[in-house]
Amino acid sequence: MRYLCFMAALGVMLLPAPVAHATAADDTYIAGYAAGVLKQSLNLDMRSLVVRDGVVTLPTGDLKADDRDKAVQLLSEIPGVNAVRTSEATSPQLTADATKSARMPADEATSVNESIVLPTGLLPTGHLFKPLLADPRWAHFSAAYRNFQSNNFDGRDIGSVSFGETIPFYRSNFGRSSAQWEAGLQAGVFSDFNLNASSSDLVNTDFIVSAYSSVRAGQFSAFGRLFHQSSHLGDEFLLRQLTSKFERVNLSYEGVDLKLSYEFPYGIRLYGGGAGLFHREPSELKIWSVQYGMEFRSPWRLEFASMRPIIAADVKNHEENDWNYDVSARAGVEFDNLQVLGRKLQIMGEYYNGFSPSGQFYREKVEYFGLGAHYFF
Repeated sequence: MRYLCFMAALGVMLLPAPVAHATAADDTYIAGYAAGVLKQSLNLDMRSLVVRDGVVTLPTGDLKADDRDKAVQLLSEIPGVNAVRTSEATSPQLTADATKSARMPADEATSVNESIVLPTGLLPTGHLFKPLLADPRWAHFSAAYRNFQSNNFDGRDIGSVSFGETIPFYRSNFGRSSAQWEAGLQAGVFSDFNLNASSSDLVNTDFIVSAYSSVRAGQFSAFGRLFHQSSHLGDEFLLRQLTSKFERVNLSYEGVDLKLSYEFPYGIRLYGGGAGLFHREPSELKIWSVQYGMEFRSPWRLEFASMRPIIAADVKNHEENDWNYDVSARAGVEFDNLQVLGRKLQIMGEYYNGFSPSGQFYREKVEYFGLGAHYFF
């Protein structure tokens, strides 16, 4: 079993990615097809539509509001279209800027005058609310090594893996506007292993499952959920602790939370929100917490490796811990391989200082440095 979970996580992350992105030929076909749809349905002459990696950029500078909303909806329903980006530029301006913006990520809004509209319907691609890169409990696939700076966890060399995803079941527009909403399921499993033990003992596993809904309008997005979390200790850890003073807690609770996010130009994002618990075990567990942070996803890609720098910081304050700061910071690179709304592998160094995010150890103050691979679909 030694390192089995690490190999499983890394194996999933490094599987050859499916062809989720458009080739140049696909983009050319989509551009012609989209122009034909707009001409036939709305009598709009859009011969110079820009399509890159399956993302259609629609110039709205010359369009009436009603025509713009109808055009966005028509384009988002075309097979092969991963997203529709609206730009307040006119068609000639957009064509002139196409080469300049070629190195920017097609699925990122890089201007206050641009927004992204994703495909609608059942099991759509993409997410209206983007993942929180530095949140230790955001559901995704990952494997990380962490070196703890104290002995109050269980060994100093800890391997952490997570398995999970945010799955939208249904997405739709609000009326004929470009604002959208979606609903789905988010679930994740987070496990810690003591690499100093002879068999890399399982220390703690947290299970989180939730029903969520999110909305997006331009650069603003929101994410709310009803969630359950429970925490469990590993058998080997319990056997080693029989003669110790470690106090096991039957930690389980349900809660609701809401996060708001705004994306500024050039990859800068700020977010914040709060959560409240109910049906708590132990019952004396305090209810409230807040969360906030910032991220930078570079709009400029390093072409030699198809990667871009990313930096993120996440802060949580829990009433349970007298509102002390739990700080998680990560920095590294994202290998997007020219894909849009597909698999994204990130390699990031990380730092954490605060009360442990691992459920059974929530009363323990910890500090660690680490390096991890993170995989987002």
